[in-house]
Amino acid sequence: MTPQNSPAPLEPRGPVDSSRIPRYAGPATFARLPRLDEVGSTDIAVVGVPFDTGVSYRPGARFGGNAIREASRLLRPYNPAQDASPFALAQVADAGDIAANPFNIDEAVETIEAAADDLLGTGARMMTLGGDHTIALPLLRSVAKKHGPVALLHFDAHLDTWDTYFGAEYTHGTPFRRAVEEGILDTEALSHVGTRGPLYGKKDLTDDEKMGFGIVTSADVMRRGVDEIADQLRQRVGDRPLYISIDIDVLDPAHAPGTGTPEAGGLTSRELLEIIRGLSSCNLVSADLVEVAPAYDHAEITSVAASHAAYELTTIMSRQIAASRA
Repeated sequence: MTPQNSPAPLEPRGPVDSSRIPRYAGPATFARLPRLDEVGSTDIAVVGVPFDTGVSYRPGARFGGNAIREASRLLRPYNPAQDASPFALAQVADAGDIAANPFNIDEAVETIEAAADDLLGTGARMMTLGGDHTIALPLLRSVAKKHGPVALLHFDAHLDTWDTYFGAEYTHGTPFRRAVEEGILDTEALSHVGTRGPLYGKKDLTDDEKMGFGIVTSADVMRRGVDEIADQLRQRVGDRPLYISIDIDVLDPAHAPGTGTPEAGGLTSRELLEIIRGLSSCNLVSADLVEVAPAYDHAEITSVAASHAAYELTTIMSRQIAASRA
């Protein structure tokens, strides 16, 4: 899956034409885009990480990336919400999957980091499809090697800043504590978005605050509205290099039943998409979307929402790449 160093084509190669080849035909690459080996190099690599050994409740997110790809067959090349044709502005390609050891979390984390190093080393940005939230740590390590400590917007029902589970330091509930400890996050520009539900104790919140995180709860989004929340997040991030990490359980189970640890009272898919669009002026250097577990998904509700969120993130990166070349 390592890309070649050949120059990108002058005109980006876009998706298969759905007016000529039915959407249900052919391989399910993200948005029916070309594979990385078909274009040689890319500006944005969409890559899967089929790994869910770090989950604490329901497994199945190892199948999330391919479920998102299947749902993304319905995406179209023009994004009216952002007035952009992302796949014409920059080359976007499906880089396949990072194959990580499902029996050894430490080894898997190292493998993911090394593969991300290879992709980012070509100059590409990454849109990663998980997999469970454990994978965010190696991805952030790799991004920080290139950009230094990055701002983080973490969309999730949960804090994911706990210390250990059963003595294990690397799980889907611990990546952002480890990232703060390793100095790869800009602690002046961190925020959770969409958190809700019971915690182990108030110390969870005080520890989280000490790490530098701000919190926008799902109730805050409901009461204050998406425009005000997006403005708050933009101000917190400023012009810093930004990494966005989305756990699909940030959505209410009505909008995302197919996930491992659902919590009542979450965002709607519309609220999530509108907040992402409100971040289009931020310097988005890479992103991930995790915890889609298709075994619990009804009629692909979760996968469809995830594919649209990934599309909005990819559009933001494509617009920024095109602007930097203008």
